[in-house]
Amino acid sequence: MPRYIASRLLQGLALVLAVVILNFVLVHAAPGDPVETIAGASGGMSPELMAQLRTQYGLDSPLPVQLGVYLGKVLQGDLGYSYFFNLPVTALIAERVPATLLLVLSAVLMAFLVGTALGVLSSRKPNGMLSQFITVLSMVGFAAPVFWVGIMLVILFASILPILPVAGMRSVDGSGEGIAGVFDVLHHLVLPTVTLGLVYLAQYSRLARSSMLDVLGADFIRTARAKGLAERVVLYKHALRNALLPVVTVLGLQFGNVLAGAILVETVFNWPGLGRLAFDSVLRRDYPTILGVLLFSSIVVVVMNQVTDLCYRLIDPRIKSS
Repeated sequence: MPRYIASRLLQGLALVLAVVILNFVLVHAAPGDPVETIAGASGGMSPELMAQLRTQYGLDSPLPVQLGVYLGKVLQGDLGYSYFFNLPVTALIAERVPATLLLVLSAVLMAFLVGTALGVLSSRKPNGMLSQFITVLSMVGFAAPVFWVGIMLVILFASILPILPVAGMRSVDGSGEGIAGVFDVLHHLVLPTVTLGLVYLAQYSRLARSSMLDVLGADFIRTARAKGLAERVVLYKHALRNALLPVVTVLGLQFGNVLAGAILVETVFNWPGLGRLAFDSVLRRDYPTILGVLLFSSIVVVVMNQVTDLCYRLIDPRIKSS
């Protein structure tokens, strides 16, 4: 196992390096000039000052030279300074990470638990009314765009049922400390979590249902029932553990998609996380901040893939023994 973990770690580092280079090339190949964006935001700027800014930011050097300088700084843990916020990118990311992690983990946890539970329920009687209802609900949730769901929830709870906040992470008046502050954040978290988790809930529900139906038809399930085991034991102890394998795999592999969806959700609900920071940075051509957010997201995705692989080996004894 240590040798396996070491090899996977080296593969992950190589993948992150490739992603960093690709992100750098793509971001700098995109149309737009950050200096011209800064000049437009400040109401105008002389050509001399613009040239000075390009020299200060290193934008007047050839692209391979810029890439080499950037890689050297990244290896030292320096992601540069934001063009717009004039702050270290690491500080900006560290400030926004807790909000994004709270949103993403809440959405993933809700989608995984509720989706798996619905899939298990619908697999018990595949042709029943409950199973058909869950299938239709999953199809609707899977087909609905995440930004459209967010906008519909904003309209619903902003005008028709004003019982949940539709913007921000905390109340505007700043009231609430301690336990009250925690409940205030959780109150603001409800709609973004439901919006982001609904699509993935539908996927986990369909996947869990299909996997449970396959497992329930296996020989070892018939053997367990022939031994006289209770249906609850057969369903949750024997069938569910094997049926969770593809669900856990998809859970880890789709973590990057959840982060991408968080950009839209944070923009709709004005959630102060990495997604909102990335959106603002793209509009302002803030190259260091964009690259920093992409690097952090890439590392998270690679780490989650490695953790998923390890969890897969722990869940399935056949893979562990091989």
